[in-house]
Amino acid sequence: MDKHYLTPLFMPESIVVFAGPVEASEASSGHSPQALAVRQALQSQRFSGSLRFLDTHSSGTLADLAQARADLAIIALPPQDIAAALEVAGRITCRAALVISSGVSAEQAAALKRTARREGMLLLGPNSLGFQRPALQLNASATGPLAQAGSLALVSQSGALTASMLDWARSNAVGFSSVVSLGPNTSVDIAQVLDFLANDAQTQSIIVYLEGIGNARRFMSALRSAANAKPVVVLKAGRKPAGNAAAQTHSGTIVGSDDVFDSALRRAGAVRVRSFVELFSAAKCLASRYRPVGKRLAIVTNGGGPGVLAADWINEIGLELGTLGADSAAALKPLLPELASLTDLIDLSEDAGGPHYQAAIAAAGHDKQIDGVLAIYSPKLGADTTAVARALAEMKRGLSKPLLACWMGDASVGAARNTLNEASIPSFRTPEAAVGAFGNIASFYQNQLLLQQTPAPLSTLTKPDIEAARLVIEGVLSERRKVLTEIESKTLLSAFQIPVTHTILARSANEAMMIATQLGYPVALKIDSPDISHKSDVQGVVLNLQHGAAVKDGYTEMMERVTRLAPQARINGVTVQKMAAAKRGREIYIGLVTDDPFGPVIVFGAGGTMIELLNDRAMELPPLNRYLARRLIDRSRVAETLGDWRGANAVDMDALEQLLLRVSEMVCELPQLREMDINPIIVDEFGAVAVDARIVIDSTSLAIGSGSQQYAHLAILPYPARHAQVWPMRGGGEYTLRPIRPDDAQMLQQLVHSLSAESRYFRFISSMTELPPAMLARFSLIDYDREMALVAVSKQRSTAASGETVETERIIGVSRYITNPDQSSCEFSLVVADDFSGKGLGSRLMESIMDVAREKGLSEIEGLVLAKNPGMLKLMKSLGFAIKPFDEDPDFKWVTHAL
Repeated sequence: MDKHYLTPLFMPESIVVFAGPVEASEASSGHSPQALAVRQALQSQRFSGSLRFLDTHSSGTLADLAQARADLAIIALPPQDIAAALEVAGRITCRAALVISSGVSAEQAAALKRTARREGMLLLGPNSLGFQRPALQLNASATGPLAQAGSLALVSQSGALTASMLDWARSNAVGFSSVVSLGPNTSVDIAQVLDFLANDAQTQSIIVYLEGIGNARRFMSALRSAANAKPVVVLKAGRKPAGNAAAQTHSGTIVGSDDVFDSALRRAGAVRVRSFVELFSAAKCLASRYRPVGKRLAIVTNGGGPGVLAADWINEIGLELGTLGADSAAALKPLLPELASLTDLIDLSEDAGGPHYQAAIAAAGHDKQIDGVLAIYSPKLGADTTAVARALAEMKRGLSKPLLACWMGDASVGAARNTLNEASIPSFRTPEAAVGAFGNIASFYQNQLLLQQTPAPLSTLTKPDIEAARLVIEGVLSERRKVLTEIESKTLLSAFQIPVTHTILARSANEAMMIATQLGYPVALKIDSPDISHKSDVQGVVLNLQHGAAVKDGYTEMMERVTRLAPQARINGVTVQKMAAAKRGREIYIGLVTDDPFGPVIVFGAGGTMIELLNDRAMELPPLNRYLARRLIDRSRVAETLGDWRGANAVDMDALEQLLLRVSEMVCELPQLREMDINPIIVDEFGAVAVDARIVIDSTSLAIGSGSQQYAHLAILPYPARHAQVWPMRGGGEYTLRPIRPDDAQMLQQLVHSLSAESRYFRFISSMTELPPAMLARFSLIDYDREMALVAVSKQRSTAASGETVETERIIGVSRYITNPDQSSCEFSLVVADDFSGKGLGSRLMESIMDVAREKGLSEIEGLVLAKNPGMLKLMKSLGFAIKPFDEDPDFKWVTHAL
């Protein structure tokens, strides 16, 4: 409800411009190239607010300056003059500053940031080419003429790409709500811009060119918020090592591993494209205001060859060919030329004209088996290609599904392409490009579906012994070591209830034989050394030893081999362990890598000695829940072997998921972890056991995100269990107050079902009887960095049909806050089950949610309450809230409380 905190920057009502002497000529040295460009850009159209040019070198008094007070100061000066202008902007109490420049060093940029922070100003730049807000007639940039107004936002960390994109947009009828060019070392970063665009009513979709990020947690939080609200498509530079290094140098921020970045985008619900061409294609579709759809694309064509090419590419990128249902095909057939075919493609034949295309597109538009339509036209001798394009333009107005076009050829179809552009129909030169563009829309739809999934409840996991694990780590670090031995690594896994094979260290051949006899045959021997990462590389593993003599010989021969092949390695001895009994088990791998800037990343794939060759690495950012764990497994190649496979029974997927959840716990609770290889893990229908493990630690703490120091190493804040408390219920009994979890979704839905019609209306201002799937996911899958929901959970006892007493949980109340766009206040909501009203639950829920908001650094909590809800108004008054009329709607009261 409040304005976004970046409003003074991107929606200023008044601007002052520092761009050299006002009277200087273009040839004068008083103007930098950026100053000339900015002056021309600002004066080429009439800005809707006030605009004033100032000269920092002219004489005047502070009183004169005071009259120049403005929301935004635009500074386009040589590097040596920027600091003085920023000081002046601070004195006249500008709320934001934009520095359009080039060649400002990181040290100079840091000094400018300090000045802006001291003066309480937002700072975009330096080394930025500025921004455009076409609806405001504001071109505060050096990127060329003002773009056409539209609903698409462009955010780019490359000035050259920004200018190229704008040049392309002018000839393709693509308009923008915002264009923001971010240079290296900017203070207002890409995460903050995304946060603004997520809340911007003029923006319906966002495309991003990204070279690197500064703060991983802030980026993930902002990207998820934006992608939850509107489609976000990202092109990232630095996919390969050479490009990665170049991007880091250019942007001044961190790029990170390309595979990890893929995982981060999936987790946030955004879509990634791999090339500049794909970015243009996505921009065409998003500028046409196409919303997320399914992945069934129908092909309407007048030539079989181009249609088959399109169908091939549909299969290649994982889409589905949309086909007409029997009824639709039967109704369409009489309206088409005699040679038309409707079997798979909607092939209209060479004789097709505009009316035939219209009939086919109308049929596809009404068919429930089709999510989008691609119209392909191959020009025929004597045919009017523009007339067919006009027919499509007429259809576009009444079509609710995405319509894309591909006019084959070049010179003969130029006018037709212009007609399609004017009608905002995305037009492509090749069938593959058109299908790929639809694939981007479909990918966003799939990601949104994933975000809306509500996982099943987690199994109850035994509490890990975190203190024991920390003691192991402290012991290793005290010895100035970073690599844990196999026994130490397995001790760490055992502390988190991860099953491991029983392993004992032997320091002589006789000792190895006695240990093997006690464990039982067959056994495996492995070299134990902190300096050897891969035991098989030095022939440090011997398997399936069946008797004592074999163990003695194996020990002696192994020590000789390893000493010869790795003479510098420190050797503690040889570990002895009983061979895993699973005869048809699959070997899998679970690991941990540390990425800059995203921090720890969990890896899953095929294990065993072929791990490097297979390169099966599915990745996910922690923390995981059960649903995310299952998705991680499904993305791996080894997933195909985990069901019934070659005569072996399906593996215990519950055990595998719980193993991943345990690893996620380890990663969250132990910030010292840097690398982890649990390989192999043997999994079969009876469970999973870790056979070998290698862990690398470091005492240096990562600082990926802000917030709780305990989890500062994570890009995504995990479940904040510290807010859980048990409270007595007025009248007897008790309840648990804790943050909401994703697996609370069904209990949340049951709470809504149980509410009276009046209570539902008071909470949702609606007569709905249940939460729609998207809203249910939105309420249960929350970003703890931006919002909080506390649930009151009561345990209920009931008698089952068997006569057994069953204990179940029930959510009996929820309080929630969401941070406002101003980043300093929040809006709350509260609901309590009708049968628990009057037991003090509402007061406790509100006081607790206020405590969390206060801890987060928010200054005020506010909300709307229906004037006809006396119970809530009474509660607000008792808690000290100020109650005021709501000017926009007399049916509501505005309640606020300082935190």
